[in-house]
Amino acid sequence: MRSILLILLGMDMLAVVGVMLAGVLGMAKPDRDPRCANLLMRWRVTLQGVAIVLVVALMMT
Repeated sequence: MRSILLILLGMDMLAVVGVMLAGVLGMAKPDRDPRCANLLMRWRVTLQGVAIVLVVALMMT
């Protein structure tokens, strides 16, 4: 169980980095869409929340 949680946490952390990178690259565009930036922010916050839940689950096992 612990190894599955570690794998899920690693995948989630990579997803957070990917979303953050997409957001930074999106801000570099002069014709950026604020709705897209807002959506990426929501995804980042959600993925970070999932990461916190996974860390708590790891601490409990």
